[in-house]
Amino acid sequence: MKTRLLGPERVAFSAIGYGCPPFQGRLAPDAEANALRVLERAVECGITYIDAADHNGGNNEELLAGFLRGRRGKILLSTKFGNRKGYKGEEARPADGRPEMVARYVEASLARLRTDHVDILYLHRVDPQVPIEDTVGAMKRLVEQGKARHLGLSEAGPETLRRASAVHPITAVQSEYSLMQRDYERDTLPVCRELGIGFVAYYPTGRGFLAGKFHSLDELGPKDGRRSAPRFKDENLARNLKLLDELESFARGKSSTPAQIALAWLLAKGDFIVPIPGTMSVQHVEENAAAADIVLSVNEVAALDRLFAPDAVAGARFEADRSKELNI
Repeated sequence: MKTRLLGPERVAFSAIGYGCPPFQGRLAPDAEANALRVLERAVECGITYIDAADHNGGNNEELLAGFLRGRRGKILLSTKFGNRKGYKGEEARPADGRPEMVARYVEASLARLRTDHVDILYLHRVDPQVPIEDTVGAMKRLVEQGKARHLGLSEAGPETLRRASAVHPITAVQSEYSLMQRDYERDTLPVCRELGIGFVAYYPTGRGFLAGKFHSLDELGPKDGRRSAPRFKDENLARNLKLLDELESFARGKSSTPAQIALAWLLAKGDFIVPIPGTMSVQHVEENAAAADIVLSVNEVAALDRLFAPDAVAGARFEADRSKELNI
């Protein structure tokens, strides 16, 4: 597996990482065993960057704890805090970046992970009620205490990145980026290049759509969040399926899967970009890892850019406007 050096501190990431959202929620014993097999195979394939979060109670952190035993020094481990959407009571706010809460959240994550530090600590969502300087200042203190090695932000826009970087080096910003979702190309990616900040792309296969995982909402579970996404409904889905057909044709010409081409396209967009697909399939994790070796020519990247031009993808990614929440 190739590595990429991200951020001002040039932190070594595997070119393809692994995103742990598939592990959210309590898993049945057989599903947990499968999750561990997928993680083991990911590391065997050279994927050393593993991304977790404390969202939904940090279940993926708890599962990772056992897996990390004996492997901790070989894994670049990240986790995220501050996304409290859906929490009740004291934590009933969409984002929480209060300085006095940062250490509390991170200590809880470290306890679930059963480790004394994380390699990359992300603020999961920018809190509009708290100056980013205050939140990053509290995160910086955790670096000084050895509980975090490097810092990152998730769904942070250009101005926020500049202000945060003035407090402490930001290794990476993590946001949704794929052929289907290219908002950050306009403003955030240029600032990442300018400041030397890495970009970690979650949902790099368009929430599974670019991997051909579903062609109808009927194929999704009743509680699947993709059911509410406008781009997967009615005439929007019909239009986007035509794009998927074109991607599948392109992939056949490269003896690859459409998911691999989606990942290779991201890698070709800049050497500071690392996609973190999540999967519960050993086969898919193997294919994802192999995507790091696919080389796309300049003309092939341009062809994919045209095919998935922002105005060619039908429908928004969210049912409601979340642009302010996502700090674009």
